[in-house]
Amino acid sequence: MDEQKVAEHIKISLEAVLNREIGELGPETRLFEDLVLDSTSVLELLMSLEDTIGLEIDPDELDADVFRSFGSLSEYVMNQQRKAAA
Repeated sequence: MDEQKVAEHIKISLEAVLNREIGELGPETRLFEDLVLDSTSVLELLMSLEDTIGLEIDPDELDADVFRSFGSLSEYVMNQQRKAAA
C-alpha cells in the first residue's frame, strides 16, 4: 500500500474514532493537540487500523512519538507494512 492510501486509511479511522469529519490533514497535524485525541481514542484508532489495513500492531512496542503527528503515525504504519512484507 502506498503512502497516500495509508494516509487515507488513517484519516478514515480517525474520523470514525472521533465521530466527526476532519478537514485537511498535514504531516505536522498534531493528534492530541489539534485533533483532541486521548488515550482511549488511540486504542480505538489502533484497532481500527488493524481492521482496515490488516496490519498487526503490538501496543507494547509503540512509542508516544508515533502519535505526535499525522506524519509520524503515517510513517510508523508504512514501516510496519514494510516489516510485514519482508
